Amino acid sequence: MHTGRMLAGRAVVLLSLAWSAHRSLAIPQIAECGLSCSQGFACESRVNWNIFNSFCRPPPSSVSPSVLEALTLSTAMKCAPNDGCSLLLRVRASLVLHESLRGLEACSMNLDTQETQCQSVRVSRASRHRQVGWQLQVHFDCFEVSVAQSLYVTLRTVPHFCGVQLDQQYHVEDCRDEDVGRNVPVCFAGKFSYWADRSRKVILVQVPEAPGAPDYYVRLCLKWFTCDDVGVPVRVTENQMSRTVSLPYSQELPCLCLEGWFATPDAVRMQACPFEDETEALWDAIRYHPGDRALSWEPACPVSGHVSLCWRPGPGALCHNLEHSGRPAHRRVQYPSVDTQPRLCLKFSTSRSSWVRCPFQEGHFQAWKMTVRPAASQGHLRVTFFSPSAAHFQVHLCHQRKKWPPACRPGPRATTHAPASSDFVTDLAVAFVDIPREEACVPNTCIQGWRTDVTFSAPHQLCDLHCTATQGTAD
Repeated sequence: MHTGRMLAGRAVVLLSLAWSAHRSLAIPQIAECGLSCSQGFACESRVNWNIFNSFCRPPPSSVSPSVLEALTLSTAMKCAPNDGCSLLLRVRASLVLHESLRGLEACSMNLDTQETQCQSVRVSRASRHRQVGWQLQVHFDCFEVSVAQSLYVTLRTVPHFCGVQLDQQYHVEDCRDEDVGRNVPVCFAGKFSYWADRSRKVILVQVPEAPGAPDYYVRLCLKWFTCDDVGVPVRVTENQMSRTVSLPYSQELPCLCLEGWFATPDAVRMQACPFEDETEALWDAIRYHPGDRALSWEPACPVSGHVSLCWRPGPGALCHNLEHSGRPAHRRVQYPSVDTQPRLCLKFSTSRSSWVRCPFQEGHFQAWKMTVRPAASQGHLRVTFFSPSAAHFQVHLCHQRKKWPPACRPGPRATTHAPASSDFVTDLAVAFVDIPREEACVPNTCIQGWRTDVTFSAPHQLCDLHCTATQGTAD
């Protein structure tokens, strides 16, 4: 009884220690790299130079692609007391052993240089015959990799059967990873410091100084799939007196980054993005094209989110999405044939928050207006539209509800014809429709006016008119 409690206690302690170690070190350290197989299998490792395994052969009918079950990739570090740490790629693979399979081969290709490393594991003949149908798990730990490398890893059988293969891309952690930045020499040897002078719109970079070190490059870039140059890289020579570089910029964007690297082949580039949490500038890149009345927005940086057109009934009110206007926000968005109403806005939504921009609020755009007055005919209201050009309109009667949207039904239509029907006082085209008072003069009822000859429009809205002698105007 006491022995059982002691064993249980030891298990809890060991589990606790293992969990603590896992949490404190995201990238594990290993003392020696090597290969291991599932218990009970007799395996041996080989560095594979056999070019013939690159060519595949048709598999036997009893071998299906599913014999390769899994491919898992991760990074490990091997550290020496005075030399820092180097990085290794760990490959975890599993397959169902078949009598025609002699082993597994894993290959890692550097996508930048096309350099390839391959390792294979062979299962002994006795194991192959005795353990057919068993799951074989293999751990490779000896693929040497560099900081921020992009790799393409392939797992295939030995012999290589056509169509029986697993592939996976993998990106090795860069110097921004806490463990890599603290332990891999190439990271802390080339670190720069910087500060942003927002009033002058420059970033000042302090280049690292090390006796005998090569020249150093610094540049600004916009980070998309790669980091694209913004201006010319600045070279700081070894004997240069000042180690401070001033880099001007035009806009504080989240993808505007600094890169610094030693002037040596295949040097690791240190990167920092001073404004990575500032997204406000992204939503201002809105353009209106008067010729085809198109409204467009194009992100200056990679964005994951959603954009839609919306309309605001009034200042500070919620902006209600327009139907069929939702678009993904990761590329250029364009809306054709847009009504230049001050209430028509763009809403941007990401996982962090949402932002609204109303490009026609500035007053530089001519917009139509709507008024509601008593009609000459008894028992009617006159809805009048004033437009700077010929246009088509429609009235909707809407009943407000607790939840948006209100219940609306379309009413009569009106068309302005400029300039023949132009109002000589306002120089605007005028059109009107009359609607029954008994339908409009009801509590919680709104009159909405929509422009119908454009693809996207924001309505004018007047609510709870109460049918007084003088009605309302929607600007």
